Amino acid sequence: MAARIRREDIATVREKARIEEVVGEHVSLRPGGVGSLKGLCPFHDERTPSFNVRPQMGLWHCFGCGEGGDVISFVQKIDHLPFGEAVERLAGRYAVELRYEDDGGPARPREEPGKRQRLVEANRAAAEFFVEQLVTPEAAPGRAFLAERGFDRQAATTFGVGYAPQGWDALMRHLQGRGFTQAELAAAGLVSQGNRGHYDRFRGRLIWPIRDLTGDTVGFGARRLYDDDPGPKYLNTPETPLYRKSQVLYGIDLAKKAIATGRQVVVVEGYTDVMACHLAGVGTAVATCGTAFGSDHTRIVRRLLGDSATGATGVLLSSGRAIGGEVVFTFDGDEAGQKAALRAFGEDQSFAAQTFVAVSADGMDPCEVRVAHGDAAVRALVAGREPMFEFAIRSVLAQVDLSTAEGRVAGLRVTAPVVAGIRDYALRAEYARQLAGWLGMDPGDVRREVQRGPRGGQGGAAGQGGGRERETDDGEPRLDRAPRRTPVPDDPVARLERQVLEVALQAPTAAAGAGFDALAGDTFTLPVHRAVHDALRAAGGAAAGVDAPPRWLADVLEGAPEGIGAFVRELTVAPLPTTEDDVADYAAGVVLALRRLGITREIANLRGRAQAMEPSDPAQREAWTRIYQLEEERHRLTGGAA
Repeated sequence: MAARIRREDIATVREKARIEEVVGEHVSLRPGGVGSLKGLCPFHDERTPSFNVRPQMGLWHCFGCGEGGDVISFVQKIDHLPFGEAVERLAGRYAVELRYEDDGGPARPREEPGKRQRLVEANRAAAEFFVEQLVTPEAAPGRAFLAERGFDRQAATTFGVGYAPQGWDALMRHLQGRGFTQAELAAAGLVSQGNRGHYDRFRGRLIWPIRDLTGDTVGFGARRLYDDDPGPKYLNTPETPLYRKSQVLYGIDLAKKAIATGRQVVVVEGYTDVMACHLAGVGTAVATCGTAFGSDHTRIVRRLLGDSATGATGVLLSSGRAIGGEVVFTFDGDEAGQKAALRAFGEDQSFAAQTFVAVSADGMDPCEVRVAHGDAAVRALVAGREPMFEFAIRSVLAQVDLSTAEGRVAGLRVTAPVVAGIRDYALRAEYARQLAGWLGMDPGDVRREVQRGPRGGQGGAAGQGGGRERETDDGEPRLDRAPRRTPVPDDPVARLERQVLEVALQAPTAAAGAGFDALAGDTFTLPVHRAVHDALRAAGGAAAGVDAPPRWLADVLEGAPEGIGAFVRELTVAPLPTTEDDVADYAAGVVLALRRLGITREIANLRGRAQAMEPSDPAQREAWTRIYQLEEERHRLTGGAA
């Protein structure tokens, strides 16, 4: 069972991580009301600030796009990290030691505190060393390699390209002089051990730093330059605590913003292809590092695209982009590239439905296209992509001779199972129709042959709506089936109820002083408002939030029913129409107004029931007595006003 972070440690991270500092690194914040900061949302384009941060509660919310959460969820979204990695990153920054536990097992530390940071620093120092070596006379073959592929000094600097000297221990001696131990260098994968001791892993090679989403260097890729080098053409960092080849994508640190904005990822096959694409204006290009594109890479891409795996259709809009974002693979036009495409087709259909293939007519990779035809040709290569399903079917058809009747029948028999394997019914029917055209055969015959083939169930996750995040038992968010955004109601009663809940969550001291905790459960008429009020009462009311607002708010969220958590967070950061000095008067005004409204409603109900009773009924006298008492209370609440 995988280890998980203890809940109390997650709570400590939430308390110690200053949300205004973390958000302030990405958003220019300014005062936005009582205890609130405001700025332009980093997750959607806007001109008027609608992104709010409430430091006292540790929450953020955008009233433009409806996104919101705490400091952990902000790091998750801004850096495209899973929950656990976001917690670990914040814990390292704010010196919180995390403890891990297995389900049913004892707590245990995951790794030595500070070890990851030491390895990151070692890799950073190594990257700087390699860059410095690229300008030495020995590195002339490396510079020539880059120049032949159209990369100048500025391009090498942009991508951090460097050179590893041919000596056995130049890097090791340099880093030991910087205070790193041999054990740390080995753990980072920078040195290897042989019969005569440790030596540099990379020697006499051109070096590319491999960085994660946050820009930390986690490993290196090295290209052979000399004929007498017995090693492989490309040599990467081995598996380390930082570097897992199935979970890294070269260029992701440079491409992540363009990917999130443009809703497109271009997957190429090499480091120079990434460089060529970016320099040609395709800033969404990334590459795998010594391994095939797999399920872990798919998860990274989905997070960047904001794809929830709900079965994007792959339909092109008038803008030229696919619904739900798209992934473009630039496979080589050879047999190996076709096999790679078919493998991707078979692994994950909800992902394949938004996946495209771009293959140069002459079989060139993007770097070769740029050298031969220029930047515009690289952009045209990506723009000329075709859907993965179509590419897979055409790749199979290319294996038969369609000029003869026998060849066309054979083509139908080998492609029908491919079409039958498309789980989306509408897409399967459309490709059956297209296949008939490609084969020059009767559509009915093709459709019947496809129906005979094996196929999966209905594809994707149809019917899965969008959701909001909510915590599981270990503190990690889970989906809440709540609307993305709850508009401020137009109804004055509903608006007043909302204002009371906002002030109770944001200024519990003022709300408690105004008598919020005396409000009965039926004071709130809207079910969603009543649910929030019930959660507040279960957490001890506004008075309980006076001393430790973040802990109290966590209790409120814990007690909120399914689907209400996102609404609670929204209420907690909504701007209050008052100032810091006047918040107590504002709280008293809205709470008393709601109490008076509730009394007025109860009086009306009792009056209607009393008038329907017989004069001799004792219950009528009790009702009029209660009405008199309520009238007195309402009169007192309004300071004697009618």
